[in-house]
Amino acid sequence: MSGSTLAKPGTGQDRYEQATAHLDPPFAVVDVAAFDSNARDLVRRAGGLPIRVVSKSLRCRYLVERALAQPGYRGIMCYSLAEALWLHSAGMSDDLLVAYPTADRGALRALAANATARQHITVTVDSAAHLDFIDATLGEGHPEIRVCLELDVSWRPLGDRAAVQIGTWRSPLREPAQAALVAEAILARPGFVLVGVLGYEGQIAGLGDSPPGNPVRAALVRAIQARSAAELRERRVETVRRIRALTTLEFVNGGGTGSLESTAADESVTELAAGSGLVGPTLFDAYRKFRPRPAVMFALPVVRRPAPRIATLFSGGYVASGTGTRDRLPTPFRPAGLRLSRVEGAGEVQTPVLGVAADGLRIGDRVWLRHAKGGELAERLTEYHVIEDVAVAQSVPTYRGEGQCFG
Repeated sequence: MSGSTLAKPGTGQDRYEQATAHLDPPFAVVDVAAFDSNARDLVRRAGGLPIRVVSKSLRCRYLVERALAQPGYRGIMCYSLAEALWLHSAGMSDDLLVAYPTADRGALRALAANATARQHITVTVDSAAHLDFIDATLGEGHPEIRVCLELDVSWRPLGDRAAVQIGTWRSPLREPAQAALVAEAILARPGFVLVGVLGYEGQIAGLGDSPPGNPVRAALVRAIQARSAAELRERRVETVRRIRALTTLEFVNGGGTGSLESTAADESVTELAAGSGLVGPTLFDAYRKFRPRPAVMFALPVVRRPAPRIATLFSGGYVASGTGTRDRLPTPFRPAGLRLSRVEGAGEVQTPVLGVAADGLRIGDRVWLRHAKGGELAERLTEYHVIEDVAVAQSVPTYRGEGQCFG
């Protein structure tokens, strides 16, 4: 390798290069010192509330286990019922919340057939239609299924006019009375027990309030988030009060990496959720109140030098889900001063990087990049290499490396 690609001794890239000199890219690494530092910072921001680990932001059992081993973390928020059943069978946790409604008939039948799993896994619903689907799948007299009721916690500045909604399109249960009616329907339906309430305020948790180079947008986002948090706190408190008048709840879950402070200030919330903040993807570079350390990154090899100030990397099209905008592309991290081409972006088999730093790269050198979102990188790679100090301490499988894919 060319020495020109290395940072000064003692810096992150220098450590990564030393630790992975025996590996051929593409590969990804986990800096456990950064991961653990991020885990501690999330706990600090949680204000004493326990944090449920969001598995979709990690998709690696080693990382989920490492987070759960930290003080302040309790339970797993899964993104599919099949995943929850797999994690339960592996003994990962006795408290697994499937945060998205399921239409997986096979997984529902597997849940119904496993008495131990039914005690530890909770599925999310937001309407009687979900109960109807489960009943139709499992038949009359099915065993009791634990359910969590999801609320719509988006912000509508014009009131009930849904055409202007700031936040994610998830649950239809916006008003306290609506949620109470569905809670009553769950309690009246044999085969179900209501144990929790969930609300994800994506307009706060997933929207950076300090986008670089755009002070006008930053001011607008902060104003939206402040008004949304105030409106939501009042509405969620009343919704939870009405549901608690009907039954005892084990948990009220809220938040995400970007909203821990405001969600923890809501007296009705008993636990928080976070995952992406553990690994520090680039979408969390645009927040004022916190800045996770990059803990997961990947290396690609230089395979062409087509022109001055341009180096072409092998592979790299690890594009994050969402809006399809440039902020979903991976970002060159080291050497400093590289950027993606606006014409090619990050490609399936090649990714050009531009900048003066490209002139110091030779065929076979590595360029380090960061992914835009937390767990989706794990869908592209079968293992992560765990770096402690200046060595790879171990290599651990991602979900893909364990032969698992949950969508």
